[in-house]
Amino acid sequence: MLLTDILYKVPLRAVNGNREASVASVQIDSRKVTPGALFIAVKGTASDGHAYIPKALELGATVIVCEKMPGEQREGVTYVQVADSAEAAGIIAHNFYGQPSSKMKLVGVTGTNGKTTIATLLYKLFTGLGYTCGLVSTVENVIAGNVIPSTHTTPDAVSLNELLAQMVKAGCSHVFMEVSSHAVHQRRIAGLHFAGAVFSNITHDHLDYHKTFDEYIKAKKAFFDGLSADAFAITNADDKRGAVMLQNTAAKKLSYSLKTVADFKGKILENALTGLVMTINENEVHFRLIGEFNAYNLLAVYGAAVSLGEEKQEVLQVLSSLTGAEGRFDYIVSAKGRILGIVDYAHTPDALVNVLTTIKKLRKGHEQVITVVGCGGDRDKTKRPVMGEVACTHSDKVIFTSDNPRSEDPLQILADMEEGLSTAARRKFVAIPDRKQAIKTAVSMAGPEDIVLIAGKGHEKYQEIKGVKQHFDDKEVLQEMFELLDK
Repeated sequence: MLLTDILYKVPLRAVNGNREASVASVQIDSRKVTPGALFIAVKGTASDGHAYIPKALELGATVIVCEKMPGEQREGVTYVQVADSAEAAGIIAHNFYGQPSSKMKLVGVTGTNGKTTIATLLYKLFTGLGYTCGLVSTVENVIAGNVIPSTHTTPDAVSLNELLAQMVKAGCSHVFMEVSSHAVHQRRIAGLHFAGAVFSNITHDHLDYHKTFDEYIKAKKAFFDGLSADAFAITNADDKRGAVMLQNTAAKKLSYSLKTVADFKGKILENALTGLVMTINENEVHFRLIGEFNAYNLLAVYGAAVSLGEEKQEVLQVLSSLTGAEGRFDYIVSAKGRILGIVDYAHTPDALVNVLTTIKKLRKGHEQVITVVGCGGDRDKTKRPVMGEVACTHSDKVIFTSDNPRSEDPLQILADMEEGLSTAARRKFVAIPDRKQAIKTAVSMAGPEDIVLIAGKGHEKYQEIKGVKQHFDDKEVLQEMFELLDK
């Protein structure tokens, strides 16, 4: 592809060299550069891509995109100066891969909790409605039914556009994508055209990156600010910052709610292990999902589907048969012990409250709730004492354990969680750093009909300790303990 076509709509400051140069590939990782590549020097949180320009040239890059022109410029190489190389990377990648988002209906889902479930349900719903679809999520990326492992909530701009181009090639008409606050702030979605956006909620998270809650909110809001007039924007009217997301958007503004007037209004009639019975805009429907938080997720999905032009009754019919995303209120019951085990990704205080509140509503009598929970290392430390306090407040017994300690000392993470406990709460918990032993202990503490919640990792199939990822699956371990119990 010619450089002049790749630079379409990129805000340029200067171009030194041949604008008609042919480009074989686009890269932001200098290690992936091959002869004829265009290399974009992006300033990241850990390193500055400008430092890798010599490496890119050594490997054969013929076009360099940068914010600061190098003092020495190699003959035969075209240098493109831009104001923001991260934003330029998104637009350049979108152009290089044939502007894939313009050839499909791309819907982005953002918020602290619920992104994965909403995006996954939308993918399953539209597949059930007969469309060929794509999914970009924390759990997995899916192209027309073919699963590709996921490494980030939202891939980098080049990988994302390459993935979307593959979806176009596979015939995908609709793609549903989680949009993280990191992705918005780092301009990974620059250049994409969204048919619509959905906001779930916003609570305390990622302050290790955004530093303040206001900055976190601004990152989410920036996604909606960038929508075009032909898109739709759906917000949760029951979230106190839901209306903020729509303040400056040019998109069609819509809302969903369980508690107030909204375009998509729901009411829970029954919430049990057999599922939810609720009304959505006066239509009574039984869903297989459980919990108030899933009632919100279902409303968001219904709203997005109707906004995309689908027939309301058909949407509800297909939606009623769907299950959620892996690791989201994923439950199994021990055959003989009759213990209910739940695995959930809840890794924020608000998500943990939601899950434990749902469990409380499912209790029939005096069943104990035993919670196993930890906090990730090298991440927002301020939520650790809050997570500890939430777990002890809403559970009968609690085991603090390792999540993904990464480079941190697991014992220090557990000590940070303990700081949030009152004297009464301290009598409820024990600390067991080994996660498998913690799950085993929780199961051994449980009696018939008791509920064991394993929170924090959900779908993850690994545990990261001292920089090494090793296989670990909460549901697999829980099932193993149940089988031992039932022998």
